[in-house]
Order: sequence, then C-alpha cells, then structure tokens
Amino acid sequence: MKNFKLIIALVVVASFMSCNNKRTRQLQYMPDMYTSVPYDADAENGLNGNPVNLKPVAGTIPIGGTPAYDIPDTVEGYELAKQTLKNPLEITEENLDNGKAMYTIYCTSCHGSKGDGNGYLVEAEKFAGIPNYKDRDITEGSIYHVLMYGKGLMGSHSSQLTYKERWQVVQYVEVLRADLLK
Repeated sequence: MKNFKLIIALVVVASFMSCNNKRTRQLQYMPDMYTSVPYDADAENGLNGNPVNLKPVAGTIPIGGTPAYDIPDTVEGYELAKQTLKNPLEITEENLDNGKAMYTIYCTSCHGSKGDGNGYLVEAEKFAGIPNYKDRDITEGSIYHVLMYGKGLMGSHSSQLTYKERWQVVQYVEVLRADLLK
C-alpha cells in the first residue's frame, strides 16, 4: 500500500512537469554555466578596480618586437637619419647573404646587381635616373630611411622587409658601394 501511494505521487508529479512548454528549459542546475555574467575587463577601472590594458611605458619594446621608427619623412628627417642612425646588426656572412638575397628580390630590378643604377627596368627604359651608389653621399642611416619611406620614384619597402632584413640590405648596399668606389 505504501509503494502504491509513492507510485501515484510520482505519476502525478511527472504529469505536472510534462505539461510545461517543451521549448524552454524548465530547470537549470548551475545556471551560470549557461548564462555568463558579462565582465568588462577593458572598462576604465577594469575588474574589481584593477586597471588593465594600460599603455606601455614609453620606449619599451614588446617581446619579439622592433623599435619604433620615429624619424619623420621630411628632408630634415632624412638628414637626421643620415647623421645619427647606426646599424645594430653585426656584419656577418649570414647577414650579408640574407641582405644580398633581399637586395636581389627587391632592388636589383632598378639599381642593378652591382648597385650601378643599371637594372632591368632602366635598361628596358621604364625608369630613368636611378642613382649609382658611388655617386651618392649615403650612410647606413640614409639607406635605412629611404627603405622605410622611399625617395623620388622609389616607394617604401617597410612593408615588404622586416626590421632585421632592412638592416641586412643596408649592410649589403654598403658592400656594393665600397666595391664601386674601388
């Protein structure tokens, strides 16, 4: 008789529960697993008053990053780069080899393989007036500045070459210039 009353009670409870809307969740165990509380970590004060996403300290460089190039694209900026910029890379065979490879890809078509200004595009009369490295008063800083911003007909190569590759090209251009000056 006890079991019969228990079975009847369970059937009645199950009947009431089955009459609800089937498309909506009726009972949630740990509702925060389904609906998260939205925290705004980027808010002015961050989470719990601890600010996040602060601006980095001036002059810092992120891991794997490169120093910012703050010299402006002006005549004064070119002269400043020419006088002050120094190549941070050691002159090694590896750097020169990669500089030669990058020079061959990006520079040879105009400046020529020797840096004499007789590249394919000059010989095909597509461009005129490409400079010869021995006729120019250039330094490692001025070469880097021109790679960053371009000059005359030459466009910027800062998006094609990484920070290290630009300095490797600078090293290789200095080698070509030294060969032309002999």
